Amino acid sequence: MTQLRESSGWVDVIPEAELEAEIGMPALVGDAAVAVFRTHDGHLYALSNLDPRTGSSVMARGIVGSRGDVPTVASPLYKDVFDLRTGVCLDDEAKRLVPFEVRVMGGVVQVRGTGGGNRQH
Repeated sequence: MTQLRESSGWVDVIPEAELEAEIGMPALVGDAAVAVFRTHDGHLYALSNLDPRTGSSVMARGIVGSRGDVPTVASPLYKDVFDLRTGVCLDDEAKRLVPFEVRVMGGVVQVRGTGGGNRQH
């Protein structure tokens, strides 16, 4: 996992040019294990990297896709499918991943250290 510098709650994760589409990037944001994703259309998302069934830090290795207009990531362990925008499991709303705010500043993808929103700045 990667953790670079932190500024006002925002943590540098990876240079934007290095974040490949449809491939998750694990990062340590404060004490939180986070998975950062870029979809094929260029949108950025950040969710907890912890699979809710097992607590294993694996969501960055999940399968990125969509259900209709909903961008998704499927857990590599049990294939539960989560909305990248909200972290809600599409198959069982009781399962959730914590969403984090994500933005690009100065060519670097940053994640805000407190979860609870997935707005892209």
